[in-house]
Amino acid sequence: MPIVQIQLLEGRSIEQKKNIISEVTDAIVKSADVPKENVRVIITEIPHVHWGTGGKTKDE
Repeated sequence: MPIVQIQLLEGRSIEQKKNIISEVTDAIVKSADVPKENVRVIITEIPHVHWGTGGKTKDE
């Protein structure tokens, strides 16, 4: 059973997250030749203050 974990910065709409889950699932089904029902996709949203680039948080 493939499990895909995706980390994203907060702020995407529910519709965007549904599209990500759907399209990632389809890609795994095609590339790994597994049934759609066996694919798990987990999206973890990271607050901007918890994401650092270049020594600063994304909200700075």
